Amino acid sequence: MTDKRYSGVIFDFNGVLLWDNYLHEEAWRLFSSRLRGHPLTMDEMRLAVHGRVNRDIFEYILNRPISDDELRPLAEEKETLYRQLAIETGDAYQLSPGAAELLDCLAANDIPRAIATSSPEVNVTFFIERLGLLRWFAPEHIIFDRGLYPGKPAPGIYLEAAAALGRPPAEYLVVEDAISGIQSAHDAGIGAIVAVDPTGDHDLLATLPGVRRVIPNMIQFPYDMIAGLTAAEATPPAGGFG
Repeated sequence: MTDKRYSGVIFDFNGVLLWDNYLHEEAWRLFSSRLRGHPLTMDEMRLAVHGRVNRDIFEYILNRPISDDELRPLAEEKETLYRQLAIETGDAYQLSPGAAELLDCLAANDIPRAIATSSPEVNVTFFIERLGLLRWFAPEHIIFDRGLYPGKPAPGIYLEAAAALGRPPAEYLVVEDAISGIQSAHDAGIGAIVAVDPTGDHDLLATLPGVRRVIPNMIQFPYDMIAGLTAAEATPPAGGFG
């Protein structure tokens, strides 16, 4: 049991509530091979792709700045490929283990919650339609990349998410899987960070500033860190809710 309890939860999306990193990785490998002659390595995926916005990733692959006019068709093509790959997965395209049960619990107890994702609007619309996100999140609490400020690891998106929920960043717990996202949340002054790593290799994420817990999935979410939940709700049964 932790001493500090937080008023609400801000979720990264891809790799946290939706385990679709493998689909993005496949799309980025294809683009990297086409644009620079070889695919991105797994280390590059971890450091230069996961959690970052399209502009930053394309500039990394091309090793130079790109204009809005150059970015637009590249990003549209990449995200179209991602959505095609997602549709092809069929029923396997669903929220990560324990995510729906966690969100049901937060909603039932009126716990403030938001999404802060580096995904562009076209993908967020796809997520909402395919995964029914409005069941748990008000539209104004789904914060996505609109190009208004630098992407993660800059803190802008978490500052916006906290402002949308109406309290200072220190009042919220963030759930993240990416190194860039963890830095973003920490630099925004978020109260605590729960890192998600389904591989079981938690050592690296556990050492990052602001990380209080590392969990393999949403089944193991630390309900005890959220104010407003009863003792029973803060101790989910074995296997999670539901």
